[in-house]
Formats: sequence, structure tokens, C-alpha cells
Amino acid sequence: MQNARLRDDPAMLDASGLRIALVQARFNVHITDRLLQSCTQELRRLGAEPARVLSVPGALELPQALELLARGGELDALVALGCVIRGATYHFELVCDTSAAGVQQVALRHGIAVANGILTVEDEAQALERIDKGAECARAAVEMARLARTLRGERTA
Repeated sequence: MQNARLRDDPAMLDASGLRIALVQARFNVHITDRLLQSCTQELRRLGAEPARVLSVPGALELPQALELLARGGELDALVALGCVIRGATYHFELVCDTSAAGVQQVALRHGIAVANGILTVEDEAQALERIDKGAECARAAVEMARLARTLRGERTA
């Protein structure tokens, strides 16, 4: 029943006082700029400004930037934003699998909330349909940061 309580608790989506960094991949920047905008707007709606916004070349560089940020120990959550569109080669699978695994490794290694907003799509139309993933990531980052604080016995708001 505790899980249901946390899910229904509006305080779990209160971003005030949280330090959340966003990392945007520039590859397919016309998509990732919109993901970043969606994420930032939702974070503000929830009560926080991004603590940092960084830009990296592509999805494969996202985990390294997240790792460097997580090592600092001063952030509550991280958000990775990118877009990988399938091409004609196996490179799509490599980039998708490697970036997703790297993002997850950072979260587990450092015990920090990391929201994975890397779109992996067949074409640009699918990417545009999923722009709200930025806002979803903002909510996931806030909720997981609050959950971590709750489980550590810290004040959540």
C-alpha cells in the first residue's frame, strides 16, 4: 500500500528545492531542442528551474556527461534527452542499446534519479509524436528524486 500512497501524493511531483540537470544531445537537434523545451517547461510548472543544462554531440555521449554530473554529488536528478532515428545500418541498434545501458548504469552506480528521454524511433514523424517525452522525463526525475529522499528519511518538500 505504500507504493499506492506515493503514487497518489502530489508532494512527489513538487520540484521545489530539487537540483536537476538536463543533458541534451545535439544530433537531430530540431527534435532535441523541442524535447528540452518540453522538459524545461514541465520542470518549471512543477516548481524548479534546471540546475544545469548541458549539450553533447549525440546519444552515445549522454552517459559520459551524466556520469560526470553524477560524480559531483550535488544534484538530485538528471535527465538525458536525445533522438535516434533508424537508418539503413546496424548503427541504430548499437546507439540505442549502448546509450540506454549507459544511462541506466549511471543511475545505479550513483544512486541518483536519471530519466531516459532518448527517443528511439523509425522516422521523424514518430519523433515529433513523442515530443512530450521531455515533460514525462521531468515528472519522472522529480518523482524519483522525491522517492530517494523519502527512502533516505529526508524531508520531501
